[in-house]
Amino acid sequence: MSKLAYTTANLSDVQLKEQGNQLFVLRKYDDAVSCYTKAIMKNPNNATYFTNRALCYLKLKRWELSCHDCRRALDLDSNFLKAHFFLGQCLIEMELYDEAIKHLQRAFDLSKEQKQNFGDDITCQLRLARKKRWNLLEEKRICQEIELQTYINRLIKEDMERNLARLKIDENINEHELKEKQQEFEQQCDDHIKELNNIFAKVDEKRRKRDVPDYLCGKISFEILTDPVITPSGITYERKDIEEHLQRVGHFDPVTRVKLTQDQLIPNFSMKEVVDSFIAENEWALDF
Repeated sequence: MSKLAYTTANLSDVQLKEQGNQLFVLRKYDDAVSCYTKAIMKNPNNATYFTNRALCYLKLKRWELSCHDCRRALDLDSNFLKAHFFLGQCLIEMELYDEAIKHLQRAFDLSKEQKQNFGDDITCQLRLARKKRWNLLEEKRICQEIELQTYINRLIKEDMERNLARLKIDENINEHELKEKQQEFEQQCDDHIKELNNIFAKVDEKRRKRDVPDYLCGKISFEILTDPVITPSGITYERKDIEEHLQRVGHFDPVTRVKLTQDQLIPNFSMKEVVDSFIAENEWALDF
């Protein structure tokens, strides 16, 4: 019997959980998993044991095992904030962005309802999931544009070849005229292809600049600002987000922790102009 097995054999599920916590702090994640597993065997109805083990798996980058434990925790308690949060992180790593956003948004909502302070951890993960989903969709759009460009190029060349084929069977045209017409069709084809490729090149260049600067996004939801307000501390927030924070969490600035009341919020017209100008030039940002 190993030393760990010997020391944990007669412990209660609570003691096993505490031992797992100590091992987790020491970054002995595999040993912590062993303790949490034994705690689960003794008490499979405690959702915390599953999220503790899920966090270990998260640290070990065993995404599927972590997801499984988070889902088991949610079966026991559908409003378990940490289970939604850890599950969202794992789903990001597994590139399941839609589901990741759903669980991270739920974690964010629960943190406000339960008045639990996770700092920017949840919102950062939520923004990461949204950005990765956007990038994935952008890659699909690029592939579709490349396919379209290739298809239109082929149509242009096929049209030229059909015109040339008709010329060659035209008995009323001599060899000199045939040569001139052939050069004319080939030049038209080259011009059309060049013009088409230039159009797609401009689209590609514009696409490369598709990124919403962080300063245009709210500090709480990390979405593009639509009704920005500024606090006495100089921090800009989305009005509905900061008002909800003040009502549900407390009367303080989420970033500076300085006392803050709703009547201290001032419309940030300068930021509003900057955001509106950016969106006018980048309509795609509305879907970001």
